Amino acid sequence: MTQDLTHIIAAEVCSRTPDTLPASAWTLVRHCLLDTTGTAIAGAQEPFVQALRQELLDQGGRPEASVFGTTQSLPALSAALINGTAAHALDYDDVNFHMAAHPSVAILPAVLALGERLDASWADVAVSFVAGYDAGCRIGRLLEPSHYRMGFHGTATIGTFAAAAACARLLRLSTDQTINAIGIAATQAAGIRAMFGTACKPLHAGKAAHNGLFAALMSAREFSSHPQAITAPAGFAATHSHDLNRDLALAPAPNEGVFLRDNLFKYHAACYLTHAVADAIAILRDELDAHPDDVAEVHIVVSPDLDTVCNIAEPQDGLQLKFSVRGVAALTLLRRDTSRLSEYNADIVRDPAFTALLPRIHVAFDPKRDKTIADVTLRLRSGRQASQRADSGIPMSDFDAQEARLRAKFSGLVSDALGGPGCEALLRQYDALTPDTPIRAWMKAGCHAA
Repeated sequence: MTQDLTHIIAAEVCSRTPDTLPASAWTLVRHCLLDTTGTAIAGAQEPFVQALRQELLDQGGRPEASVFGTTQSLPALSAALINGTAAHALDYDDVNFHMAAHPSVAILPAVLALGERLDASWADVAVSFVAGYDAGCRIGRLLEPSHYRMGFHGTATIGTFAAAAACARLLRLSTDQTINAIGIAATQAAGIRAMFGTACKPLHAGKAAHNGLFAALMSAREFSSHPQAITAPAGFAATHSHDLNRDLALAPAPNEGVFLRDNLFKYHAACYLTHAVADAIAILRDELDAHPDDVAEVHIVVSPDLDTVCNIAEPQDGLQLKFSVRGVAALTLLRRDTSRLSEYNADIVRDPAFTALLPRIHVAFDPKRDKTIADVTLRLRSGRQASQRADSGIPMSDFDAQEARLRAKFSGLVSDALGGPGCEALLRQYDALTPDTPIRAWMKAGCHAA
């Protein structure tokens, strides 16, 4: 008899130990920690995150885990909810297309909060993060592409499974208990793409972290669920996807045995599906030495997937600009720093130089095109033109270069929130992180600098 997919995934989660992680995974988990902490500290300043934080601070509870943006601590579940929401508030966090989601903001806030509660080491948290990350990617591969196209937001739905698996590993749950945790996660996993552009989109990440942690904690207390919650006839897959790609879900990770190796970090502060367009236009702009007034036309060819995600033709504010292919293209042509959050604002979308470019930028959709690939042709008024293809779906292989970019991004995010000294203190703590370091030390450093 074929073993149920949930059992196979749960057994893999429980079998994760430090010696099963390739060296690249240890490096990449550190990078995810740095990046997610940076986006969380910066995102904690957003008004809707402050409102959520104040509500949960007013509710109070046992001080178990640190909350970014305050020196106070809250119950682990509350901290996971706030920190997950803050980390996704700016939409500047990492992605993985195996999971079709933002993985770190769903998983890390959960295991960091639980890690503080348990006084776990960095190695414990790192191994658990990888276990949950892989589980999320397997479930994502099972359900996609129709899950996302039906309107579900994978960060909210699949992220809940990933967080539950990671927390189950950190709690050292058995395989049966982990199966049960996945079932408890399944009945909570929710989030729709109609919420994009509202405070509820980042709340999806916070709820994934909260609900996943809750699932693991309740499984530890023998709270029951369906053992085949994903694949049962009325289970999660049947109700949330037209696909059931079991073979793809169970195939080996394509790179070094961990899906984490295909993690993609953001270096433009906009929707990830706009990044290939920005990269291609930057190359063409510099190659042709193009100034905005010189531009006659820009032709962009991308996947239809972008049409429902980031094709706002005339963005009206900074948030809409992040979800506008034309808007990001115009920013790039204007030589604005697309890595800076401050560039996405209401003033730029009303700037005559910006609005004059938008009608000259044309977007077409090719159903055969992968969603991370953009083909761009830039034609100048002089008649000169050039074309460029860019693919934002290829992870960096030079980890030293990647860390340099992430440190620069972190400094830009955290210095604005905490000032230079606070940022430098956190980077020193990051450099001192060892497998034996209590994760509480990292969280306290990040929160006491607030």
